[in-house]
Amino acid sequence: MPFGLTNAPAVFMDLMNRVCKPYLDKFVIVFIDDILIYSKNQEEHAEHLRLVLELLKNEQLYAKFSKCDFWIREVQFLRHVVNEKGIHVDPTNIEAIKNWEAPKIPTEVRQFLGLAGYYRRFIEGFSKIAQSLTSLTHKDKKFDWGEKQEAAFNLLKQKLCTAPILSLPEGCDDFVVYCDASKQGLGCVLMHREKVIAYASRKLKVHEKNYTTHDLELGSVVFALKIWRHYLYGTKCTIFTDHKSLQHIFDQKELSMRQRRWVELIGDYDCAIKYHPCKANALILIRLKLRYYH
Repeated sequence: MPFGLTNAPAVFMDLMNRVCKPYLDKFVIVFIDDILIYSKNQEEHAEHLRLVLELLKNEQLYAKFSKCDFWIREVQFLRHVVNEKGIHVDPTNIEAIKNWEAPKIPTEVRQFLGLAGYYRRFIEGFSKIAQSLTSLTHKDKKFDWGEKQEAAFNLLKQKLCTAPILSLPEGCDDFVVYCDASKQGLGCVLMHREKVIAYASRKLKVHEKNYTTHDLELGSVVFALKIWRHYLYGTKCTIFTDHKSLQHIFDQKELSMRQRRWVELIGDYDCAIKYHPCKANALILIRLKLRYYH
């Protein structure tokens, strides 16, 4: 396929997925023409390398030797740095964030939010912090950069420049999710063996602002299960919420149609919903946050 065609990346990505399918998510990750091979030890890595190189040879796909790195303990991949400690924000992007000047037009706000949003998994409560900036990107709203926007802009820069190291899961069990909801948005934290894997949050949609507290809290559980499906589906996990009645959601006889849909979705997962007081939730998150920052 010639270069320059708009569908070339998608077609090549599909080819690579089909070629590497036997090893995908076992010890191989593929993004277009980048192949990442990961292993637990040197003996395992040698075998994994042999299998992948043989596969490429059989499919008549060739890699340029000068662009390959072998037997490295740290790699830059998709604007992240991955090593045995976990996942880091790429230092080159941190430097760009430090030098980013305050936006003067909506397009510049979108550019900043695009970069910041790419690393939102590192920032607890991202959607709440970015709300005042997001509102400036609406077409029907006048661009008015004030103290509130300046504070949000600087806070996001500060959080991105001091982003925590997110751990990589060790095994497929013992996942714990902390969920919370408010009239502004939904937020959750994914943990594995007392280590933070990712943060996630989003602001409420227009119709969701009319939800009851019970539905908002249940919605935060559904939000976590959907966004982290690749971690949680098919594994045992525990979900903590500060809304006590949610732990009895499967025993309730009278449910709305929305609640029935959500309960059916939750039933697809092997998860237990448990109550955790709000104050205890906050203390745990603060302790973990301090522990895993650089």
